[in-house]
Amino acid sequence: MNDIAKFLYEVGQLKRVKRSGWWLINIADPENVADHSHRAAVIGFLLARLEKADPYKTVMMCLFNDLHEARINDLHKVGQRYIDFKQAETKAHKEQVERLPSAIGKEVFGLHEEFQAQKTKESIIARDADLLENAVQAREYIGIGYDAAQDWIDNIKTILMTDSAKTLMAELEKTDPNSWWKGLKRITR
Repeated sequence: MNDIAKFLYEVGQLKRVKRSGWWLINIADPENVADHSHRAAVIGFLLARLEKADPYKTVMMCLFNDLHEARINDLHKVGQRYIDFKQAETKAHKEQVERLPSAIGKEVFGLHEEFQAQKTKESIIARDADLLENAVQAREYIGIGYDAAQDWIDNIKTILMTDSAKTLMAELEKTDPNSWWKGLKRITR
C-alpha cells in the first residue's frame, strides 16, 4: 500500500504542472495537466458513447494519458521538435506504474501503449478527446482576448478522426464559451 500511496501523491503533482503550450501566446497562468485530463475524460466518455465504443476504456486512456508529465512536465510542440518526447513519455510512464500491483500496472501501461499505437477505436476516440479539450480551452482563451489561440483550433481541425469529434469541433467554433451560464443567474433584491 505504501507504493500506491506514493503513486497517488505523484498523480497529485499533475495539479501543479502547467500546460506549457499556452505560454507561447503569453498566457501567464494556464490550466494544469489535471484540469486538462479531467475535461478530456469527460469529452472521451461523450465521444465514446456517440461513436458506440467502450466508454470505460476511452475514459481510462484519457485519465492516464498525461501521467508521465508528473515526472517530465508538459513540453509544448515547439520544444518537442528537439527531443523524442514520445520515448520519454513511455519511459516515465512505465517506471511510474511499476509502483502499482503488477496486474494494475500492466493494465495502466497497456492503456498508454494502446493510446500511443492509435489502432483501436477507443484509442482514436481518446486522442480526439485530448485534442478537443485543447480546442475547448483555446476557445475559452480566445473569449478573453488571446486571439492567437485560434492556431490550436486550426491545427486540431485538420487531425480529428471521428465524425463525432469533427461535428463537435464545428459546434464549439459556433458556440460562445460563456453561453452555458447565460440565463442561469438569479438576481434578487
